[in-house]
Amino acid sequence: MAIGTDIEIKAKPVLKWAGGKTQLLNQIISRMPDQFNKYIEPFVGGGAVFFALAPDESIIADSNPELINLYKELAKNASRVIEVLRSMENTKERFYEVRSLEWESLASDVAAARTIYLNKTCFNGLFRVNRKGQFNVPYSNNHKANYCDEETIMAAAQVLSKATIRCSDYHDILIEYAQEGDFVFLDPPYVPVSEYADFKRYTKDQFGLEDQRRLAADVAMLCERGCKVMLTNSNHQLVHELYEPYRIEVFQTKRAISKDASTRTGEDIIVTTYE
Repeated sequence: MAIGTDIEIKAKPVLKWAGGKTQLLNQIISRMPDQFNKYIEPFVGGGAVFFALAPDESIIADSNPELINLYKELAKNASRVIEVLRSMENTKERFYEVRSLEWESLASDVAAARTIYLNKTCFNGLFRVNRKGQFNVPYSNNHKANYCDEETIMAAAQVLSKATIRCSDYHDILIEYAQEGDFVFLDPPYVPVSEYADFKRYTKDQFGLEDQRRLAADVAMLCERGCKVMLTNSNHQLVHELYEPYRIEVFQTKRAISKDASTRTGEDIIVTTYE
């Protein structure tokens, strides 16, 4: 696949996602390799980079089963997801009724619509679950929220229909799919830089410091395989130590999700393993 820095963005995320990469899109895309084979993103989350790039051949994955159900349903059944979404009224009563449902017990298309609905009508557009994996964000009281943006959903569905979509640990995806000439974009949960900087939880599991070290070892493995790797993370000393052999650049960013408005700024890094 060949790309240019003037890429036309035709699709965008269908969810607001903690740690999403919309702010860094220009920096990320301009630093991608000019040529590569497959695109692999094993921490896809909201998918800002994936949707902007719209690759012809890609592997996307996440450990969040509800998110992956959404992407799989949009890839094959977007019209039905939209139909279900239209039936979900934006009221406080309806919100808590939908939130109380266990998504695993629903039909896949209904579960997918529920994911979008809750994300778009909850407080601050935040996807967060508790230790039991249950969505626990309150209603936003924004009765004008556009939770059924059909144009955005259909554009995303077209991109998703060309991808291999997996619910899996990132390491297993890299071992199975990454080959010489592939471009691997890694956007893991960030190393916390303060008490409240872990972006809260978007799965029932956490990503700890040992996981960060394991990821750095996997980056070295990918380089040995001949892959081109880009990684984002917080501007933390540990991250600099783990990726010292590679190019590291620091960028100022805004944090849309934070307990305190005065702390809604930060510094992200982009690591690249190639020239």
